[in-house]
Amino acid sequence: MISYFNQDIEFKLKGKLINNQWLKLVAESEIRRIGDINIIFCSDNYILDVNMKYLGHDYFTDIITFDYCEKDKLNGDLFISIDSVRENALHYGTEFETELNRVMVHGILHLIGYDDHSKKDIKIMREKEDYYISLKDAIRG
Repeated sequence: MISYFNQDIEFKLKGKLINNQWLKLVAESEIRRIGDINIIFCSDNYILDVNMKYLGHDYFTDIITFDYCEKDKLNGDLFISIDSVRENALHYGTEFETELNRVMVHGILHLIGYDDHSKKDIKIMREKEDYYISLKDAIRG
């Protein structure tokens, strides 16, 4: 089950049903299944605090993924900074919704096992993100 929460911000994700169907399709396409996934929308300051407290990193980021997966069952917490998503959308010249989709699927891909530490890993991750974003567009029609 995918659940959505807010921490220290007001944000309402539109189209949660379609979003859930999409993320389930992503998982199934990678031979996984959705377990318990919490998507927590927050501010830059909140995610910085999480980053420092739990990972020892003193910098802002758009997403932090905590992996609690069990075999092929995806379980985890995805902390998403809405501030950073908005800033990234402006920086990359894309729509906010597209950037938010990219960050959400990025977190799911981390739960699946994809990484983004090397140039090769980043390339694979971006290709997967682009592919799965196009699938969400197809689901919406």
